Amino acid sequence: MGTVPDGAHQLKPGLKQRHLTMLSLGGVIGAGLFVGSSAIINQAGPLAFITYGITGLIVLLVMRMLGEMASAKPCSGSFTDYARMAWGEWAGFSTGWLYWYFWVIVVGFEAVVGGQMINKWIPSIPVWVIALVLMMVMTAVNLLSVGAFGEAEYWFASIKVVAIVAFITVAALFVFGLWPGASIDFGNLTDHGGLLPNGLATLFVGVVVVIFSMTGVEVVTIAAAESAEPAKSIRKAVNSVVFRILAFFVISTFLIAVIVPWDSVVPGESPFVAALDRIGIPGTADLLNLVILVAVLSVLNSGLYTSSRLLFVMGGRGDAPAWMTSTNKRGVPVKGILSCTVVGYGCVVLAALFPDTVFLFLINASGAVFLFVYFMICISELRLRRRWEKEDPSLLQFRMWLYPGLPILVTTAIVAVLVSMGFREANRIELMQGVAVWVVLTIVYVLRKRLGGRGSGGSSSVDSPGADNERPATPQPTS
Repeated sequence: MGTVPDGAHQLKPGLKQRHLTMLSLGGVIGAGLFVGSSAIINQAGPLAFITYGITGLIVLLVMRMLGEMASAKPCSGSFTDYARMAWGEWAGFSTGWLYWYFWVIVVGFEAVVGGQMINKWIPSIPVWVIALVLMMVMTAVNLLSVGAFGEAEYWFASIKVVAIVAFITVAALFVFGLWPGASIDFGNLTDHGGLLPNGLATLFVGVVVVIFSMTGVEVVTIAAAESAEPAKSIRKAVNSVVFRILAFFVISTFLIAVIVPWDSVVPGESPFVAALDRIGIPGTADLLNLVILVAVLSVLNSGLYTSSRLLFVMGGRGDAPAWMTSTNKRGVPVKGILSCTVVGYGCVVLAALFPDTVFLFLINASGAVFLFVYFMICISELRLRRRWEKEDPSLLQFRMWLYPGLPILVTTAIVAVLVSMGFREANRIELMQGVAVWVVLTIVYVLRKRLGGRGSGGSSSVDSPGADNERPATPQPTS
């Protein structure tokens, strides 16, 4: 599959290394950490940070597998292309549309969440109006150029990173008695029912919830295709995953558990605010709400980018309308972006009209969809690694550890999380609705084939410059 020679059908390498670095650093920080961590702490108790560590390890290993493939053969379709290479057209088609579905629904959801937050400050403006305005602003940013997207995400992510680093610094000073009026006291870890007040199983059950708060870490492998050195950028991003997860999730959750009694944390209310209130810093609620709003805009921005690039790639593969591959002179897939925003606007309207029915279905279905994508990444790496080792071992300069044992173990863990969703009443509907979406996509694929729709892998496939699937860029040594 080669690069289309027509310049109107190419993405341009407009992302700089600093954009990708900050995207990989801040992309995973969102409301799932700032607010969602309250449910995990309330459920698992003082050792909730271990749940984040277990989940982070799973995400790290999945990213390592993805990094191995993306480093060997960088392409703008990322894991959708690797699923196609490993398992055929159906796998590429369904994985691409599953991931696209996930992000366009997230775009609509984040717009609504942003509208709700701003509505608390300006109650005279309806939530749906604010949500539409946020959508239009982020659409404009994405339409300017990939550099505009990267710059916006750079500053969004910078604010999130600074906020979490500031929290960890202040909280650590307090915990170790270096803050004015503070003394060393780790009593909250054991004084309220012990380290495991609700049993050992809660540490693992929480993985189902936590894994969704880490979504977005894989976006950098798609964005890297629009950088000057895709393989190098991917390796650097994957190598930094462990440090991000350790600092942002594990350390912050541990500090919260030391500062605030776990049984006083209220699900749905930010434990970060509770911790800062305990330390004695005023105005923390409004300050954190501002940071969460930035996080919402960041996810909205990256969601539009990711979903539009997927349409671009799928249009070139024959899985989406061919006009999705057209770009303007700045290399921006305008039609793809506008198509994604239409879905986003539709979600906002559905949220206003049917918040407890149609919109709730869309949100619930998106949860399991993300895990399906992780599963496809795992089984694609298992097959492609063996194939590439036979064809050209020099491609594999950035390898997954302990192949095939560790990849099989990670795949089993993903399956275990999905199975556990089926046994948990709170998550069963998400799993069922996610499966329903996958079944619908499979039916659509079968109908396309029977009706003679254009198959994938034809000559019109589209990659970013220098990212030819069959003749990849020369791999660099592992960093």
